[in-house]
Amino acid sequence: MQATVIYEDGDHRWIMFGRDANKSGGIIDTNQYMIQSGDQAILLDPGGIELFAPMLSAVLKFVPADKITHLFASHQDPDIISSLGLWDQALPKAKLYSPWLWESFIRHFGMERIQFCPIPDEGQTISLGRIQLQFVPAHYLHSSGNFHVYDPKAKILMSGDVGAALEEPDAPLYVDNMATHTPKMRKFHQRWMPSNEAKQDWIRRVRQLDIDIMAPQHGRLFQQKQVGEFLNWFEELPVGIAVR
Repeated sequence: MQATVIYEDGDHRWIMFGRDANKSGGIIDTNQYMIQSGDQAILLDPGGIELFAPMLSAVLKFVPADKITHLFASHQDPDIISSLGLWDQALPKAKLYSPWLWESFIRHFGMERIQFCPIPDEGQTISLGRIQLQFVPAHYLHSSGNFHVYDPKAKILMSGDVGAALEEPDAPLYVDNMATHTPKMRKFHQRWMPSNEAKQDWIRRVRQLDIDIMAPQHGRLFQQKQVGEFLNWFEELPVGIAVR
């Protein structure tokens, strides 16, 4: 599993984990993220159960286990959080922030010691070390209870499945040409995103944020110019096509 620092300013860092060439066949490639600020760290969408061992090994190269104080699950999918039962053993004093809607589903993955902290539909802000993190509503994109994470200091938006593309692990880290990249995103967004109204609500929220990097859960990351290009493309893209 590769680990890439995508932002660093003193003791404030974002690390992306993924691009695992050794993952089992038939399993979708995922990006996991960790934010570190001071003596605290949060894992964002820490991944499926099959990723726990390489994720733990990779994470511990950056911070000791007792500094991982928070977890975040954007929604209930297994590629997001089915590793929870193992993190529950490794990080018994941590807190898990996730949509209130999915608590009874997420608990099926195993959670006896980690404290569940439900995120209300309108979102919320939490402190991590010396920074503030915002949980931004992204309902129906694609889950009915869904959130993204915005770090206003780093100017990074972890956008979950929005912006996702299914590519090989050796693909470039950043989108460099939207014209060639949009075909890799179109089918995924049109089939998995059910609501044009919800899509437009999310775009309105995100256009108000100052974003240097948009970091989805699958595929390449977007930098400033490409973030704007993505929002323009997504705004015009009809979604929920399966009912047509």
